[in-house]
Amino acid sequence: MNEVRNFKATKTAVRLVQSFLLLSFVLFLGGCAASVQRTELFWPPPPEKPRIEFVEILRDGNYFGTSFFKSFLAAFLGQSRRDRLFKPYGVAVDSMGRVYVTDTGLGQVFVFDKVEKKVRMIGDAGEGKLSLPTGITIGDSMVFVSDSRLKRVFGYDLQGNLKMAIGAKDEFVSPSGLAYDEGTKRLYVVDTGKHEVRVYDRSGKFLFSFGKRGGGDGEFNYPTNIFVRDGKVYVMDTMNFRVQIFDLNGKFLYKFGSLGDRPGSFSRPKGIAVDSQNHIYVVDAAFDNFQIFDDKGQILLFIGTAGSGPGEFDLPAGIFIDQHDFIYVVDQLNSRVEVFRFLGGN
Repeated sequence: MNEVRNFKATKTAVRLVQSFLLLSFVLFLGGCAASVQRTELFWPPPPEKPRIEFVEILRDGNYFGTSFFKSFLAAFLGQSRRDRLFKPYGVAVDSMGRVYVTDTGLGQVFVFDKVEKKVRMIGDAGEGKLSLPTGITIGDSMVFVSDSRLKRVFGYDLQGNLKMAIGAKDEFVSPSGLAYDEGTKRLYVVDTGKHEVRVYDRSGKFLFSFGKRGGGDGEFNYPTNIFVRDGKVYVMDTMNFRVQIFDLNGKFLYKFGSLGDRPGSFSRPKGIAVDSQNHIYVVDAAFDNFQIFDDKGQILLFIGTAGSGPGEFDLPAGIFIDQHDFIYVVDQLNSRVEVFRFLGGN
């Protein structure tokens, strides 16, 4: 009788294992299919000549087909996941195409390493552990990350080893957006709480600052993000609902933008970036889109609407445009980065 019970128990266990393996295999095939699926989207839509193309979505290691079983096993065992974007904010790309994303929810930086074909982390443990990483930029083989809670800016090498930290007592109130100029070897740090931009050299030595709270030219009201390209500094002056442009020494050049609910105006502007033809891109979290302007501030095109599909957003934040005109937009509440490409043309 006991032998019969043992046989039945063993048979049941075998069936459970077989079911588990079958489900794993089916989900693996589904994951592979999802990773290679291609969605063709262009803006403006046909018959107009396309200027922007949707490329792909970055979310976790499934992008490389390397972490499916690990992710599935963690979910099966009820373990929390830290290998998948949760609440991303800032994004930057290095010269090798590696994509770096700050995650304010998990307190770490994701690296989508297209060289090693895997996802790894920076600032998730040990020396240089992050708490609330927001801004990120890369320059001279250094990854600079601002932490708004720790009130510091950390510098890591490309392997994730801490090399420096900027921020003495009361030096920052709320460091956020970062940009690095390769020509002058300067790091530009937006301090949202101080309503100013602080500038440092490659070693972290303070050089100068510009801006103060106000609504005049060269003044800020809770600035957030920043981008540097071709000798110009573009600052997202968020609560003044405008973009301000400066030279590399902080001299005011011009501005554009105003509060409104029509294309060309702003409601909750966040990320800012510039492509190879000096078009200016502004992400607006309230509009769930990004708008594209010419270098005079005239609206050309907008991309996105509320939703979770390709080309849709839910509280977008940071943006970065690399040397090949690939556009990386952080989609916060959809827990992902959407990638587009500027196809050229005015």
